[in-house]
Amino acid sequence: MELGQTGISVPAMIIGTSSLGNLYEATPYGQKLELIMATVESYPQGVVYDSAGKYGAGLALEALGQALYDLQVPKDKILISNKLGWKRAPLLEAGPTFERDVWKELTHDAVQDISYQGILNCFEEGNDLLKGYDAQLVSIHDPDEYLDQAATSKDYDKRFADILEGYAALDELKKAGKVKAIGVGSKNWKIIRKIYQHYPLDWVMIANSMTIYDHPEELFSFMGLLEKEGVGIVNSAVFHSGFLVGGEYFDYQKMNKADPETQKRFKWRERFFGLCESHAINPAHACIQFALQLPGVNSLALNSTSTRRIQANAVYCENTIQDSFWNACKEQGLIRDYLSEFKLNKTE
Repeated sequence: MELGQTGISVPAMIIGTSSLGNLYEATPYGQKLELIMATVESYPQGVVYDSAGKYGAGLALEALGQALYDLQVPKDKILISNKLGWKRAPLLEAGPTFERDVWKELTHDAVQDISYQGILNCFEEGNDLLKGYDAQLVSIHDPDEYLDQAATSKDYDKRFADILEGYAALDELKKAGKVKAIGVGSKNWKIIRKIYQHYPLDWVMIANSMTIYDHPEELFSFMGLLEKEGVGIVNSAVFHSGFLVGGEYFDYQKMNKADPETQKRFKWRERFFGLCESHAINPAHACIQFALQLPGVNSLALNSTSTRRIQANAVYCENTIQDSFWNACKEQGLIRDYLSEFKLNKTE
């Protein structure tokens, strides 16, 4: 499948690498090596990895580069997306100062650095950590979080100008032939739309925003516009940090079961699991196919700590689900009414 109009071919599953950065738990390098080996075996024609300097304060990039080097994977079989905007810093406390209690046993901290020079620095640092496997897809990571830190409207405008300066740096990298395509990765899709109004992106990565659990109609319409204008879409975090497949985290936060919103999520998941069981469908398969069939989606970025799940997810990406299941989801109110006429099975 082609990523928008970039001319870049991508498989239905892009391999997320946040687990390589010790997300939620620290894992030994040998286990990470096995994960990368499984991805290479699942996609012998070529693998696309999604990483970021924020993941484990560069540990994910470092582990990915080391594993590819140790496995002697040819560079022409690898395409790496690096979301830029976070760089390594000395670890001065017991744990990192960003996303506390999420990343385990790190030896570095990370700080946000979004500016013209900051983005160039992040790009160079990322390639150094990758041990020669240079990133070819680049984007600015978490611009929504950067803007959320604004203390005043003037500060917000200054921060948005920093983001646009960062894109000027990425544009120079592309014109120099150092990267192939420029995008954005954000949990707040409205910030993607705001940036797109100022900069002609090649692709976007939407995270935690367009899933079987939560699929805003306004975002659905925006995705239709991106598809029409030839912008590639990668849908990410479609399990809401594993919650939709049985995990205890939702969007990177451990849930408080006394919270009414959390209780609502558990009730939804119970109904979802029941429906999946009655149709003999794995919940992960349902999450993947819903997210993959939406307008303009070229690929999903999926992360796992299990070689078995990586292999299973690759299969789920290729196998569609019968309309009877989607109709049942609509009838039981698991899918919003506006999708009643949308066909969630492009290949039938």
